[in-house]
Amino acid sequence: MRQLSWKRIWSIVRKEFIHIRRDPRTIALILLMPIMQMFLFGYAVSTNVEHIKTIIWDQARDQRSRELIQALVQSNYFDVVAYVESHDDIRGWVDRGKARVGFVIPADFSRRIDRGETAPVQVLLDGSDPTTASTVLSAAGAIVQAKSAQITAVTLERRGMASGKLGLPRIDLRPWVWYNPEMKSVNFNIPGLIGVILQNITMMLTAFAVVRERERGTLEQLIVTPIKPFELMWGKVIPYIIIGFADLLLAIAVGILWFGVPVHGNLLLLLALSFIFLVGALGIGLLISTISRTQLQAMQLTMFLVMPNILLSGFMFPQDAMLGFIQKISALIPLTYFIEILRAIILKGVGIGYLLFQVFYLLVFGLAIMAISALKFRKNLE
Repeated sequence: MRQLSWKRIWSIVRKEFIHIRRDPRTIALILLMPIMQMFLFGYAVSTNVEHIKTIIWDQARDQRSRELIQALVQSNYFDVVAYVESHDDIRGWVDRGKARVGFVIPADFSRRIDRGETAPVQVLLDGSDPTTASTVLSAAGAIVQAKSAQITAVTLERRGMASGKLGLPRIDLRPWVWYNPEMKSVNFNIPGLIGVILQNITMMLTAFAVVRERERGTLEQLIVTPIKPFELMWGKVIPYIIIGFADLLLAIAVGILWFGVPVHGNLLLLLALSFIFLVGALGIGLLISTISRTQLQAMQLTMFLVMPNILLSGFMFPQDAMLGFIQKISALIPLTYFIEILRAIILKGVGIGYLLFQVFYLLVFGLAIMAISALKFRKNLE
């Protein structure tokens, strides 16, 4: 057996570091990945939901109703974004995703309390997100109970009765859960999972489309043929569009037939909007493929993008639980809007009129990223 030589080992070590130094993209990913993971898991991974977008239908509009609203706001759980005049207004805000919960205070709220009766307060909430819905019910219940006890104590004191003999709460919270009455987590997770699967598979497959040809040396052979760069690009992309739609249909079928997720909206509309999202996902994959030199780099860049998409898109963790600047970052991620579309159509059964902003963003992003990818693709070929 030959004697171990540290000199030879050190030569190999130096050689490897030289190779690493010549690959700045890999070095950047190595250094950025742990930093990104720390920030993502530190700020985005949270189930402590606060500042929930709330709308109020205050029919009483008196001192007591304003005090109840103030108690809700001061808890930091509820941010009142609008005051409305009907149940239809509340449903419209919730359907558009502009609010998560609505409180309805009846016109005889104070009169019932003055007569010593139970005053009902209705809470209408979006049950498509069970985590947020559970937080709403728990927080609202605690706030209303505390306010009820306070009102009861004041009432009994005015009547000259001992405050220790408190009766039942005078305010009764009556929840009404929309879209997912049983608050099943599977109904929330499956639509989001469909979006994650569609993006990750198409983005990953497309990311290897060009770089694989380059590594095998067949890209140069394609360049010398009469095929134009634009034709070559779409020839690469179209198969993955077909694969993406096949995966989408398969995922929807499994969600409906196996997991029993009800689809309340139009499936044809869902497929049409999925195509718009698919264009953007394929554009990202194509861009990765054109800027990567090896399949390993393509894989690293893809994985670098996968984690923020999963954590910040609202697929796993409520966006209401994220810090403000994290929410702004999540607003740039196309998957955020596609998951909103999936849950809105599948769980809420809404139409295109409620999804115009999401569709507009996905359309602009898809066209922009595909144009950038096409220019980069053409430049590489030339």
